[in-house]
Amino acid sequence: MENTSNNSGLKAAIVVLALLLLGSIGYIVKLTSDNKDTVTTLTTEKNTLAEELKAKIAEYDTMIADNTALKEELQAEQAKMVALLEQVEKSKGDATAMARYKNEYFRLKREMDNLVAENKILKEQNVALTSSLDSTKVVLSDAKKFNDTLLTQNESLTKTVEKGSRLAVLNLKVLAVKQRSSGKQIETDKASRADVLKVSFLIAENQIAKTGAREYYVQIIDSKNNILGEKKTIPTGDKTLTYSFISTVKYENKTVQVNEDVPGKDFAKGTYFVNVFDKNAELVSKTSFELK
Repeated sequence: MENTSNNSGLKAAIVVLALLLLGSIGYIVKLTSDNKDTVTTLTTEKNTLAEELKAKIAEYDTMIADNTALKEELQAEQAKMVALLEQVEKSKGDATAMARYKNEYFRLKREMDNLVAENKILKEQNVALTSSLDSTKVVLSDAKKFNDTLLTQNESLTKTVEKGSRLAVLNLKVLAVKQRSSGKQIETDKASRADVLKVSFLIAENQIAKTGAREYYVQIIDSKNNILGEKKTIPTGDKTLTYSFISTVKYENKTVQVNEDVPGKDFAKGTYFVNVFDKNAELVSKTSFELK
């Protein structure tokens, strides 16, 4: 009777141990399966992120080849993408690391989006400038043909040439910008944000003008009638001319693009007037702009 009881207890113990063993095996199998799923997911995320980085790096190659004004900035941001790609490819699928890489990628992508927008604006400006230059060349070409005809028909050759040789100053523009510590300049129409005025104009092509250095006196007058910049004065007959800066240009009978920066602070709100004078203090171009 006692042996029967002992056998029953032993059988029960064996059953319990068997159940525990089966439970443990099931738990281990589940952990292994979960771990495989996690590894698969992280591997997929890693590969996807790597491919996206490669695509963005290729986009940078295209923009760099198509743009000189932003070339250094584009190359610097592309280098950050390349460095992140190297880290991702060396990664062994750590979840924390992947989250960090993703955050860095999204940050770099935002920077890229900003550069793409800026690049688009520059392209549009270049197209407009090219169109303007083409129109100017047509006008000047017609003027030259007209002057050539006069050379054979008109005895007042000297006066005709002098008049035809005057250089035309075109497309006078002023752009207010905010200078960032990185060197990047952001366009603004707010007086409180502006710290640089970017002045640009074209000296048109003229084949009968004399070559050599040309000086232009640029005068910027704010809404309070103050002259900005250097505020230097030159005599002009019985009067004087106060200017913001002098732009010296090497002229060789070809169209010249002039770009000058006038730094400042605490710009006044209102309308600004910009005048360009030649070496004889004759007004050759003028424009105006407004800061809010």
